[in-house]
Amino acid sequence: MDDHSHHDHHDTENGEGGGDSAESRTEQSMLEEEAEDADEVEAEIEEQHDHHAGHEAGGRDHGEGHGDHGGMHAGHEQMFRRRFFVSTLLSIPVLLYSEFLQTQLGFSVPAFPGSEWINPVFAVVVFAYGGVPFLRMAAPELRDRAPGMMTLISMAITVAFVYSLASVVFPTTSAFFWELVTLIDIMLLGHWIEMRSVRRASSALDELAKLMPDTAERITESGDTEEVPVSELSEGDLVLVRPGASVPADGVVEEGDSDVNEAMITGESKPVSKEPDDEVIGGTVNGDGSLRVRIDATGEETTLAGIMRLVEEAQESESKTQALADRAAGWLFYVALGAAVVTGIAWTVATTFDAAVIERVVTVLVIACPHALGLAIPLVVAINTSLAARNGMLIRDRIAMEDARNLDTIIFDKTGTLTEGEHGVVGTATVDGVDEDEALELAAAVESDSEHMIARAIREAADERGIDAPDATDFEAMKGRGVRAFVGGQEVYVGGPNLLDHLDSDVPDELRTFADEAGENAHTVVYLVREGKLIAAFAMADVIREESYRVVDALHDLGIEVAMLTGDSRDVAEAVADELGIDTVFAEVLPDDKDVKVQELQDQGKLVGMVGDGVNDAPALTRADVGIAIGSGTDVAVQSADVILVQNNPMDVVRLVKLSKASYRKMQENIVWAAGYNVFAIPLAAGVLAPIGILLSPAIGALLMSLSTVIVAINAQLLRRVDLSVPSLPGVSAGEQARPAD
Repeated sequence: MDDHSHHDHHDTENGEGGGDSAESRTEQSMLEEEAEDADEVEAEIEEQHDHHAGHEAGGRDHGEGHGDHGGMHAGHEQMFRRRFFVSTLLSIPVLLYSEFLQTQLGFSVPAFPGSEWINPVFAVVVFAYGGVPFLRMAAPELRDRAPGMMTLISMAITVAFVYSLASVVFPTTSAFFWELVTLIDIMLLGHWIEMRSVRRASSALDELAKLMPDTAERITESGDTEEVPVSELSEGDLVLVRPGASVPADGVVEEGDSDVNEAMITGESKPVSKEPDDEVIGGTVNGDGSLRVRIDATGEETTLAGIMRLVEEAQESESKTQALADRAAGWLFYVALGAAVVTGIAWTVATTFDAAVIERVVTVLVIACPHALGLAIPLVVAINTSLAARNGMLIRDRIAMEDARNLDTIIFDKTGTLTEGEHGVVGTATVDGVDEDEALELAAAVESDSEHMIARAIREAADERGIDAPDATDFEAMKGRGVRAFVGGQEVYVGGPNLLDHLDSDVPDELRTFADEAGENAHTVVYLVREGKLIAAFAMADVIREESYRVVDALHDLGIEVAMLTGDSRDVAEAVADELGIDTVFAEVLPDDKDVKVQELQDQGKLVGMVGDGVNDAPALTRADVGIAIGSGTDVAVQSADVILVQNNPMDVVRLVKLSKASYRKMQENIVWAAGYNVFAIPLAAGVLAPIGILLSPAIGALLMSLSTVIVAINAQLLRRVDLSVPSLPGVSAGEQARPAD
């Protein structure tokens, strides 16, 4: 992936800016101070420090890191919730004894000796308990010379606090203690809502972590079972999975038959039948049968751990839109300061420097706080990742996820993606007096050491006829062409059209006719060459997936061209393409040339997505603007891709594009809500409509700012309702329906 430029850029950004923000670290320290045990607090601080250091180094344990991360968001939520309710309760006396509110609302409260101190005393307590946290969160911003949201909030409440205290010393100055406490209350409410939304949106990893059981029943050498922690399991251990229990780790069934619910991993709603030699995934739930499973992966090597890493990488990665929002927040700080200075000077010149001027300045600063802007993109990203994961799409690169909405062309590898990938021999033709059984015998012998799907199909065809293949020697796999071996002292080749080009073999008319007819039926033709002479041809059928028809139609509806890439003959490739309505066909492509075909389309100015599942697809997946790997494919293909489809279902490619479009639309809407509110409110706060009697107080400014935050949070949550199914296409089965986020 080193040659994938946007990957490198993305990794660099994460390396420099990865991990939690200084704001989060400060909030964590606030939580730690409230712990009861000082030793535990010190340990938490050290652990959290290591956690952030690991983030910055780019090399921490994802599973544990997420536990800290999720717990931290939950702790922040509780902290701001508690401070909001306590501060609001303490604000009630301030509101009741505010002369301004009494006058405006037409009520009065009894006065008593010392009642004049209620407002300043309670306001100081609210500021110390509810306002100081914002000052502490602003400190890292100032130390890093990167003032932002917390700096603006802190400036606003500090100016209000100092001004109000000054009014106690100078009674001629009007105080606004009630504005101060309501401002702090609303800021706490907004931050509580933000933490709650982020925690809920980031719950995907918590739910995944809960899938893995704590203990397993390991079978000893004597045949007895012992209960051990899952962390003590090793590769090669045999475990008993009882009915209804979770599979403790990835493995292979050695004994037993059962149906296993894999919905939490693959999104497949129907339980999957498992029998000996079938693979099972850790975290899935066993059905009614009992299974004995041989463990082949534990800990960080399991499928579930890999999924958790991918989901967390996606949640932590920064998108182009997020970078834009961050820059906007930075500029907004300077705009706020400039607007505050201009407001102060203008009002001082127009009137005089008094409490009203400071009130205007404070209101401008409150209105300009980019609270909603800071929340606009991360919330959408978190919900997008959760929604994608629950629909079988794991996002490794946020930038690629955004680019998916602009794809012009999507290339599908044919075998195993658009087709079932399971070949069978459906026809045989021979020449020179060679009968079909003899041809199958030779072919099965040569293919005896190969695990290729064509090799398996030939061996199965020989087995069905009761043919025992002789031993072959000196087996050699010829990349992109076929295989070679010696059978009975004779050199025998089995391979496709590229093999004939390599051997420069002549094709007899009978076999040429057979190959032409097979090509018209979308069959793959495999040739048998003995001692340099072509003696037989086999027609191999690879069934087109039912959903492939709907995928091509749906992508066309979205305005995306569909291309197909295959090493099969042009006749076979074009027959499949005609059947599916594919726009562009690349046939007889050698593995080393797949990425070249991607480059050809990119050179035409197209944004290209590539869908593949094999080792040979890895260069093409890396070359593509958006690499999409079928999750059931090889590890190399998965690691080369930007998006992994957990199920081997091309329909998820359509869902990916639809989710990308919907998520980007939500990001744009949130930026408009967040920044548009500032554009509208700052002039009002500055007093441009003062001549007609419209002035915004600091409290109203804080209310408007928090309403903007709430609107952004609600709008992001609406992404969960996006329809990822393909209702315009008939016959979408229940298993293909989209799943909601959480």
